[in-house]
Amino acid sequence: MITITKTEALAEFCARASRQPYVTVDTEFLRERTYYAKLCLIQLAYPGDGADDAVLVDPLADGLSLEPLYDLFRNTEVVKVFHAARQDLEIFFVEAGVFPEPLFDTQVAAMVAGFGEQVGYETLVRKIARANLDKTSRFTDWSRRPLTDAQKSYALADVTHLRDIYEHLARDLEKSGRRDWVEEELDTLTDPSTYIVAPEEAWKRLKTRTNSGRFLAIARELARFREGYAQSRNVPRTRVFKDDALLELASTKPKTPQDLSRSRLLLREARRGEIADGILAAVQAGLEADPSTFPTVDRSRDRLQVNPALADLLRVLLKAKSEQAGVAQKLIATAAELDEIAGGERDLPSLRGWRKKVFGEDALRLCDGKIALTAKGQTIRLIEL
Repeated sequence: MITITKTEALAEFCARASRQPYVTVDTEFLRERTYYAKLCLIQLAYPGDGADDAVLVDPLADGLSLEPLYDLFRNTEVVKVFHAARQDLEIFFVEAGVFPEPLFDTQVAAMVAGFGEQVGYETLVRKIARANLDKTSRFTDWSRRPLTDAQKSYALADVTHLRDIYEHLARDLEKSGRRDWVEEELDTLTDPSTYIVAPEEAWKRLKTRTNSGRFLAIARELARFREGYAQSRNVPRTRVFKDDALLELASTKPKTPQDLSRSRLLLREARRGEIADGILAAVQAGLEADPSTFPTVDRSRDRLQVNPALADLLRVLLKAKSEQAGVAQKLIATAAELDEIAGGERDLPSLRGWRKKVFGEDALRLCDGKIALTAKGQTIRLIEL
C-alpha cells in the first residue's frame, strides 16, 4: 500500500491518472470538534490492478500541497467518481474552492439504476463487486499517526471496489439512456450555495411554530451570532449553544448576565465571556429591530388544502411508477411533495425534467381526474377516464 506524503509523488500519480478515463476518490475526515471538516486522508485509484494504481494521500504530512490533485479535479477529460459525494465535495470546496469536473456519484447512480433508497457503499460492494468489506476500522480517529495496516486496507477498499461499481453502473446508465438523469441530480452537489451557510440566513434552519415577528427577529440575531462565531473559531455551532437554548433565549429575552444565569438550557461556558456578550448584543439587536425587517416563516404549506385521499392515491402511483422505472421512490418525489401536489402546488422538482416523464405527467392527470388506478394481482394499472 502506497502512502503519498510528498507533493512530487502526488504530482506523479495525478499525471498518470490524467491519462485514464476516470479516477475514484474518497476521504476520511473528522468533524466532531470543528465547524469545518478536518481532512485526514484521501484515497485515489484509477483503472488497473497494479500496486501503484491505488494510493493513499496523507494531507497531514508536513509540506504536502494538494494542488496536483486540484489540477486533476479541474481536468474535464477524467471523470471523478465518488460514493455519496456531498461531504467530500464540501471539504474540497471549503479547502480550495474547487469542484471535481466531471463528477459521478455512485449512490445517485445506484438509485437511478434501481438499487433502492440511498444505497450504502457496502451493499454495492457486495452486490456488484461480489466482495465483503472489513468494517473493523470504520470508527477510528483518522487524524492519529501512524495509521495501522488495517486502517490503510479499510480506507483503500473504499476506492478499489469503487472502480468495479462505477464501471457497472456506467454501463447500466448507457444502456438505459439515463446518464443525463444522474447529471441532473449532480447539479445540486456542485452548487456552491449547497455548502455556504451565511450567518444572516442561519435562522431559517430553526424549527419553530411561532409567528411572532419580534421572537423571530431575536432568533435571527442569535442564529447570526452563533453561526459567525462558530465559523470564525471553527467550532461546532452546538458548542456555542444548541437550538433549544437559542429558542429559550428568544423567548426570555435576557438583558443582563444575571438573566443569562437563569437559563435552563444554556451551557455554562456560554454564560460568560465572548459568547455571553454576543448573546446579549444579539437579543438587544432583535429587540430594537424595525418591524418592517422582521423575518417571516413560510407557512404556505400549512395553508394548503390537501386532499388526503388524493395524496394517498399519489403515493400508490409513485410506488407503481418507481417499480416500473426501477428508480428509488425518494429520488422521484418526497412524501411532502406528494401532499403539495394534492394541495395544488405545481412548481416542484417532481413535476420537472426526467421526473415529470417518469411520474409527474401521470400525477397531474390523476389530479385532473383524467386517469384512475386499479389493481390486477400485484400490479397497479392506469385507466383512462
